[in-house]
Amino acid sequence: MKTTPEHNERIAKMTFASVYPHYVTKVDKKGRTKAELHRVIEWLTGFNNRQLQDLIEKKVTFETFFQKAALNPNARHITGLICGYRVEEIEDPLTQQVRYLDKLVDELAKGRKMEKILRVG
Repeated sequence: MKTTPEHNERIAKMTFASVYPHYVTKVDKKGRTKAELHRVIEWLTGFNNRQLQDLIEKKVTFETFFQKAALNPNARHITGLICGYRVEEIEDPLTQQVRYLDKLVDELAKGRKMEKILRVG
């Protein structure tokens, strides 16, 4: 699916630190834990808790966040709708990676089993 260049640029320049509290709130409201959220983020990006905290403190943009990430090769198996876009059809690589993260957080908040979220098996 096509996104506009302006949309992609806005996502690229958004800081991870500005969105992270919303992820925490979303999963917390649904009875999931911050530890589970961190596990999902680590699965996708390779960032451990210390690295994640460092990136939050440095207020890195999503562009920098995903440049530093070691994206899980199984991320390509993340499919479905998020924010009105089918993640597997997003053409801009960075926008797709951000939407992968959004999708995983959404699945966690919806109570999906961790094995399914982490595409095990």
